[in-house]
Amino acid sequence: MESIILQIAARHMRPLLLVLSLIVLYRGHNEPGGGFIGGLMFGAAYILYAMAFGVKKTQKTLFFNPINLTALGLLVALASGIPAIFAGDLFMTGEWYTFFEHTAFELKLGTPLLFDVGVYFAVAGMLMMVMFSLMEE
Repeated sequence: MESIILQIAARHMRPLLLVLSLIVLYRGHNEPGGGFIGGLMFGAAYILYAMAFGVKKTQKTLFFNPINLTALGLLVALASGIPAIFAGDLFMTGEWYTFFEHTAFELKLGTPLLFDVGVYFAVAGMLMMVMFSLMEE
């Protein structure tokens, strides 16, 4: 299907969806959202692009393989439980770390965000892998 309107929309929507997916990912550990919804938005950005330009052209624009992204996501999600073991807690217990303490730029990051990043990668990779294989047939 060669639709000029879809191609123009996909070209402009992909960067917007990617940025919004990162916002949803970051805000998700304190508010609704997180890795799953952010990963769906990330995958949807590339699926929309594939619908407009085809799977082959979309895969050329990717600098990663969706299978590898899924594997990386599973590895990151699993690794997010390791800091708790070193802190003497149970595996996958949330650990929080504060950076730039007592400054105006105090930043609190924790292992739940790392877990969400793993879910983000796993969901995005799996969604793209399944949809690209269905669209190629």
